[in-house]
Amino acid sequence: MLKLGVNIDHVATVREARYRGRGFGEPDPVAAARIAEAAGAHGITAHLREDRRHIQDRDVWQLREVVKTRLNLEMANAPEIVEIAEKLKPEIVCIVPERRLEVTTEGGLDVIAAEKALTETRQRMSDAGIEVSLFIAPDEKQIQASARTGAQFIELHTGTFAEHFDDEAKRAVELKRLVTGAQLAHSLGLKVNAGHGLNYANLATLFQVPHLVELNIGHSLVSRAVFVGMETAVKEMLALMKNYRG
Repeated sequence: MLKLGVNIDHVATVREARYRGRGFGEPDPVAAARIAEAAGAHGITAHLREDRRHIQDRDVWQLREVVKTRLNLEMANAPEIVEIAEKLKPEIVCIVPERRLEVTTEGGLDVIAAEKALTETRQRMSDAGIEVSLFIAPDEKQIQASARTGAQFIELHTGTFAEHFDDEAKRAVELKRLVTGAQLAHSLGLKVNAGHGLNYANLATLFQVPHLVELNIGHSLVSRAVFVGMETAVKEMLALMKNYRG
């Protein structure tokens, strides 16, 4: 069964637009997490960025108290955040690149360039009982480097696939890269997640990619929830995901 991890970052984005720095406000991402879990989500994802632009420290500690499924902390490989992760003990961390000027995470990690540092962080997480996923493009060398770090998972960056979804030729190229990448990762013993830009329209096409364990989806769910509520948005996504055959 393909699992759904609900990313609640952009619930916090809306809150911070009005209540930034005030220690309270609405909408509450922790409340959104509760609703998503009750609707059937298999996990909750939150990205504690170094600049704290949306999710705040208090959010992740409250999430740790209330999440009953699987807490996935997205994070940069930065000393401060690594230390928080060790104390927080989410079930899994997903290490992503961070660039201060980006609106949301764009592109995958350069695991080859940072292999030593990522391996060290993976070991620290393993020592704390936390699984590790690396957010990468579907590139053969990056996948091979990810396996060498000892990470249990990779999360394939589907942003390019989503960006070119309406261009049949470009979509086909990116879909082939994702299929090949998932096959290689699986052969190397890596579990395969995917995320970025996934929505109700492009999900069925993505299902050509084999070996997927979990999809991490945020923006499209939060956008849909504005109109129908988080419970319905999650249930609609889960209904689509039942069609995945792996």
